[in-house]
Amino acid sequence: MHTVVVDTYYPTFLHSFYRQRPGLADESYAAQHQALMGAHFATANYYSSNLAALRIPGAEIVANCEPLQRAWARENGLRLSPTLWAVGRKGDQWTLGRRWGLIPWPRRPATEGWFLPVLEAQIRALRPEVLFIQDMNTFSPTFLRSLRPYVRLIVGQIAYSFAPDTDFSVFDLILSSLPHYVQRFRAEGISSELFRLGFEANLLDHLTSTPQKYDVVHVGGYSPIHTERNELLEYLINAGVPLSCWGYGINYLSRRSPIRRCYQGELWGLEMHSVRFNSRIVVSKHISSVAGPHANIMTMYEATGVGSLLVIDERSDLDAIFQPGTEVSTYSSAADCADTIFRYLNNEEQRLSVAQAGQKRTLAEHTYLHRMQEYLDIIADYL
Repeated sequence: MHTVVVDTYYPTFLHSFYRQRPGLADESYAAQHQALMGAHFATANYYSSNLAALRIPGAEIVANCEPLQRAWARENGLRLSPTLWAVGRKGDQWTLGRRWGLIPWPRRPATEGWFLPVLEAQIRALRPEVLFIQDMNTFSPTFLRSLRPYVRLIVGQIAYSFAPDTDFSVFDLILSSLPHYVQRFRAEGISSELFRLGFEANLLDHLTSTPQKYDVVHVGGYSPIHTERNELLEYLINAGVPLSCWGYGINYLSRRSPIRRCYQGELWGLEMHSVRFNSRIVVSKHISSVAGPHANIMTMYEATGVGSLLVIDERSDLDAIFQPGTEVSTYSSAADCADTIFRYLNNEEQRLSVAQAGQKRTLAEHTYLHRMQEYLDIIADYL
């Protein structure tokens, strides 16, 4: 079940990543890929590394990373016109999508230039049994059909918004952590299965305690799609909760927003996990317009996985993932959230008990090793 995962990364992260590592863009594809996966951005190489643990070959391709893809093209004799290498240059046209239903995700139209020719050449060279598309909004049905001769299954994963008229018929299977998405695709005659998000247990080997500790943290977005969550955070700050905030989209907020007083910049990958690891409480809230009534947010797994107490809004099916009150703490309103946070801040033994139980549950049931075992069971039926 050789699987190649095709992903796209947030351009701001990519630019920052290479800017902090002068000379990396001139190194080999393998060296760049290893460094990029070591940043632990998004799902990094969590699929292929855990598939490898199950003796299944796999690989991740970051399709929109120009220096990385340029190195692959150079090393594999793929010659493209210099005018086609144009990512991030003045005049590029980007559209705004959503990733995981959360992150405003700039996308460059993948219809010309270097983007598609390099990816096509990679798939043609690797010829995986399963082509696994993480960013289904980026690739056209026409392009994916052109890859059909080189793969057995085209699988997509989606838990983010998409246009109602989007054509997903090219996919043999769509996986989603949102139950209502699975129902929708099945109603449209597209094979779909529930496939939850997870946590990479090996992250714990890269996290250490720091002198700086935090009582309550939030890492996420502050764009208009997060309005309800922004209002929650503003209430908590005004109520005196010792909150520290990181994330993207701060410019969307009013200059009078109290979040600005607590804002400490953007955080990605390992730095984000480190902050949560060194925090007592992580507070979060779903985007209801995407998740509906369901429990579906990466923070659930990432916060519990690093051992912080997760305080999250009530969800109809949360008890299928974590036991509210025992493994995580839930709230029904902004006032209830503030009361809950203060209660745990004033009772360290209780906070630690719930945090430890949440981490135990995540490591026992919700790691990417568990998810890849589930993935193989699903894929076996379709292959």
